Amino acid sequence: MVRDIITYPTPPSAEYSTDVRKFDDELFKLIDDLKDTITANSLQGLAAYQIGSHFNVVVVKKEDGEFLELINPRIILNNGKQMVKESTAYFPGLDANVSRYDKISVVYQDRDAKDNSIRADGEFSALLQRKIDYTFGSSFINKLSKDEKKLFEQKLEFGVEAATIQTCPTVFKRDYFKKRVNLLSIIMVVVLVVSLFFDDAMQQKMFTTQLNVFFTAFLVNVGYFFYGYYEGKKYTTCTSCQIGNIFGTFAIASVRLFILLGLSYLFLG
Repeated sequence: MVRDIITYPTPPSAEYSTDVRKFDDELFKLIDDLKDTITANSLQGLAAYQIGSHFNVVVVKKEDGEFLELINPRIILNNGKQMVKESTAYFPGLDANVSRYDKISVVYQDRDAKDNSIRADGEFSALLQRKIDYTFGSSFINKLSKDEKKLFEQKLEFGVEAATIQTCPTVFKRDYFKKRVNLLSIIMVVVLVVSLFFDDAMQQKMFTTQLNVFFTAFLVNVGYFFYGYYEGKKYTTCTSCQIGNIFGTFAIASVRLFILLGLSYLFLG
C-alpha cells in the first residue's frame, strides 16, 4: 500500500526509530508499503520514519534497481569525504550540498533476522547515510555547513530553488569609494579652516583648490552610488536594504560636499 510521506513543516510522529525485535507480518507489511511508496513517488529510498513509523527500517534501491531491505541498520566504518547535491522527500523540490563519507560499511538484519553487512561508496553511500540519518530523527539539514544551512533556510522560507549562496557580507568593495569621499571631505574642511588665516589673494587660490577637491569627491561619490547599486544586486537576499543604505549614504555625502562648497564660496569666493 502506498503511504503518505511526511513533508516539511509537519514534524515526524517519532523523535527517533526503535530497533525491531519482532520479525512478523506487521514488519513485512511495513517493508512492502515502503517499496510501494518508493515506486509510486519515483524515489531512491525511504526510512520508515518518513512515513510515521517508529521502526528502525530502511528500504533503498540498489544500483541494479532491486530493493535492499535494511532492518536495524548501523554505520560501523567510514572513510573519505565527498560533497553531494542531495534532495529528500521531506523537503520536496529542494536540494542542498551535503558533506558525506565517501565509503561506508553498514551492518543490518534481513527479514529472517540474520545479520548482514554491506559496503557502499559514492552516490549509493550518500543515499544510505541520508536514510539512516532519519532513523536517528535527523535530516540532511543538520549536516549542512553554516553557509549552506543559511541558504537552505532561505529556500524553506521563500519556497524557491533559485536562491544562491549570497549572504550579505559585512565588508563591501564600494566602501573603498566611501572612504575616499570621506577623506576628500576632511581635506575640504582643513583647507577651509587654514585659508581663514591667509590674505584674499591666497584665499582665491585655495578656493580653486576647493573646487578641484569638490568635483573629485563628487565624482567618486557618484562612482560609489553606481558601483554600490551593482554590488547590491549581486546579493539577492538583502538587495532592498542595501539599495536603501546606498542611496542614503550617497545623499548624505552629497549634501555634506555641497555644504562645504557653499561655505568655501562664502568665505573664500
